[in-house]
Amino acid sequence: MFRLLNKSKSLGLLVFLGLLIEAAIPSAPHLNSISVLAHEVEVSGDVAATFHLEPNHNPRAGQPARVWFALTRRGGQIIPLEQCNCKLAVYTKNRKEADKPLIQPPLKAVSAEKYQGMPGADIVFPKAGIYELELSGEPKKGTNFKPFKLTYTVTVR
Repeated sequence: MFRLLNKSKSLGLLVFLGLLIEAAIPSAPHLNSISVLAHEVEVSGDVAATFHLEPNHNPRAGQPARVWFALTRRGGQIIPLEQCNCKLAVYTKNRKEADKPLIQPPLKAVSAEKYQGMPGADIVFPKAGIYELELSGEPKKGTNFKPFKLTYTVTVR
């Protein structure tokens, strides 16, 4: 049917299709129990992370939102927070390199879906707009993965 050229385009198409389905749900009452979430996957070195934002990847200014990152090494091995010196920083989207983070929420171990002990945080975005979340990390002693830095864009209403 469609020939997709690379994984990025495949993921983009899947997210787009998911958003189309989610937009159609209010007009289809028999489907109102279906929840469609767009998860963003980023890769840095030998670490991949699937980014999750609750509620429903639709944060609102002034209200708590939970973010968490399903970290995995190449081959699918899960990297829990206890194995990673991870840091999360929140910036405005059009920041300069020297800008300090608006928020540096403390990370805590979060268990959700099939993942246990993933790095996560509760964030209250100060106002509506576009933000950039930057998750960086390096292995703790006895753990083996390359240091990483991953960036996600979040639109807050």
